[in-house]
Amino acid sequence: MIETPYLLFLGDAPDALAAKVARGIRDWRPDYAVGQFRMEGCKADMGLPDMTLAEAKDAGVKTLVIGVANRGGVISAAWKRVLVEALETGFDLASGLHNLLRDEPELVAAAKANGRALHDVRIPTVKYPIADGVKRSGKRCLAVGTDCSVGKMYTALALDAALKEQGVKSSFRATGQTGILITGEGVPLDAVVADFMAGAVEWLTPNNDTDHWDIIEGQGSLFHVSYSGVTMALVHGGQPDALILSHEPTRTHMRGLPGYSLPTLEALRDTALPMARVANPACEVVGIAINTAAMGEDEALAYMAEVEARMGLPTVDPYRQGAGRLAEALQAM
Repeated sequence: MIETPYLLFLGDAPDALAAKVARGIRDWRPDYAVGQFRMEGCKADMGLPDMTLAEAKDAGVKTLVIGVANRGGVISAAWKRVLVEALETGFDLASGLHNLLRDEPELVAAAKANGRALHDVRIPTVKYPIADGVKRSGKRCLAVGTDCSVGKMYTALALDAALKEQGVKSSFRATGQTGILITGEGVPLDAVVADFMAGAVEWLTPNNDTDHWDIIEGQGSLFHVSYSGVTMALVHGGQPDALILSHEPTRTHMRGLPGYSLPTLEALRDTALPMARVANPACEVVGIAINTAAMGEDEALAYMAEVEARMGLPTVDPYRQGAGRLAEALQAM
């Protein structure tokens, strides 16, 4: 078990989106997040107290969590100096990066010398099966996005919370590092061998009561040339009964791909739905989730109203407004 509370390590994150792991923990497990540690040049800010390692230790922090999801998931030499010092100060380390803590000899040695633990949450702990495509009981919903990091996890967490508030059986199924750090369990899907990814999603969302909803954390985008594979595994392995379309309207290009523009919501619907119906012919698109974090209140409301009128689907910002209407759309199926 990863001991709480956490000090969120933001490193030298170039922008707030790069620190999405920290932001997810802050927003969904605020009782875990005591403070943040930022290095020189960091352009992310979670609005938490900036703390030195010594201050965090005095505040009762148990684990330093790497809250940055950089491209390639690497630990730089500058980061490593801080991480070694954290182990020497008496913290455990937790990370969801592809660059594993346990693969860094300096960190392993410092952890051993100081009796501390290294937690790599992006390591599969189960021997997952190859997907068989057999229909499972229960219901499943998946958020698919026009891009990476547009709010699919926030949509799933908010939808799970809304369903529970409405008295509906529901489970949030984490498929990425942030979701696992928030809930304590799940499948680190992008670290699973490709042939077993869809099978891992089947394993994560097994047979259940007929009135139970699995709300599956989305990953990547069918339109993102770097990360479309993980999305396809979710679409087929999840066998969703319902899709939520997720979009962030202020972006000028795909995350990390300046030569690629975002698809329209219509293109996302017309691409994702036929793919989902390969595994579940009854699948429907039931709603739209808009990430309006970069928009003012009036601008956000006007944009969502236009999208809802154009697409004919309930359209909300699940974090800003709650996901009650999306929950109602699921129950109406």
